[in-house]
Amino acid sequence: MKIGIPKELKDNENRAGMVPAGVHVLVQKGHQVFVEKSAGAGSGIQDSEYLEAGAEILESADDLWDCADLILKVKEPLKAEYSRCRESQVVFTYFHFAANRELTEAMMNSGATCVAYETIEDRQGRLPLLTPMSEVAGRMAIQQGAKYLEKPMMGRGILLGGVPGVAPAEVTIIGGGVVGTNAAKVAAGLGAHVTILDIDLDRLRYLDDIMPPNVTTLVSNPYNIRYQVQQADLLIGAVLVSGARAPILVPDAFVSEMKPGAVVVDVAVDQGGCIETCRPTTHSEPTYMKHDVVHYCVANMPGAVGRTSTYALTNATTPYVVEIADQGIVQAAKNNVHIEQGINIHSGKITIRGISEAFDLPYHEAKELL
Repeated sequence: MKIGIPKELKDNENRAGMVPAGVHVLVQKGHQVFVEKSAGAGSGIQDSEYLEAGAEILESADDLWDCADLILKVKEPLKAEYSRCRESQVVFTYFHFAANRELTEAMMNSGATCVAYETIEDRQGRLPLLTPMSEVAGRMAIQQGAKYLEKPMMGRGILLGGVPGVAPAEVTIIGGGVVGTNAAKVAAGLGAHVTILDIDLDRLRYLDDIMPPNVTTLVSNPYNIRYQVQQADLLIGAVLVSGARAPILVPDAFVSEMKPGAVVVDVAVDQGGCIETCRPTTHSEPTYMKHDVVHYCVANMPGAVGRTSTYALTNATTPYVVEIADQGIVQAAKNNVHIEQGINIHSGKITIRGISEAFDLPYHEAKELL
């Protein structure tokens, strides 16, 4: 199979679709790998490393998309890439379709098969290709939140962990999954007082067991959310509904009651966000003010730490890439139900209920289409 790794176009997206080690595996199996020039530069990977692994470097993105049967990306195609997607081509990346109707319709019209990292599950029902980036984003959420709490950044002027004789910051985390857990670990390690809200009592029991004493667990409901949002110096949105838009759990009215200079970091923004006042921002312009609250809503947070993120991501994606390359997407999906779960669009038809419901578009079973 001919496999293409284009350079990412999203603002300050420094990740790459595969590391040289993965390229080497594919080439050893008889596949051709094409890498766009400088695709790995943001992750500290030189073209020479890809060449040594057996890839061919192409100067033109158009040439790469034209020749590749399988495209390996990190973020969803942007408008400039819509026309490059074509029928019989497989695009394997993070899509988050339920938050973007324009992207959904463009990919349906392209005829390409869209396989999304974020909907592939393992035998335990976990999301193995989303988990590494959720770990990165959860930890980064606290780093960024701590920075923007500083007064020059329009924050409250609070040190997250406080000092002896001065209370630490109050950190509220909505969602006790991978993002929320990693955010809580970092915030607690810095000395903040952390509250995690979740609807799953078993998950809260687990978190209560593993977290240090400065982490409190609380059942998530509108009453508790409103109270905790009012108390928060830093509010982290860490909610995930696989394949669907994130639910709005913090309405505008709750944000308007926050302390002046408080900070909001909505990690769920690439799936629509769970905080109503949030809209996607970029690493170039990461924040804006609303209700005197600093909003940090960068939709590709892990792109800022490209080297860590690329290696963490491709550690997880490479086995699936190899299966698809060896067997083709149809046979790979028939042989591996987890790959089938990753198919979001095939032959112009939506195969994930959360996407069809988000835009009131027809839903089709992937098995039937394959």
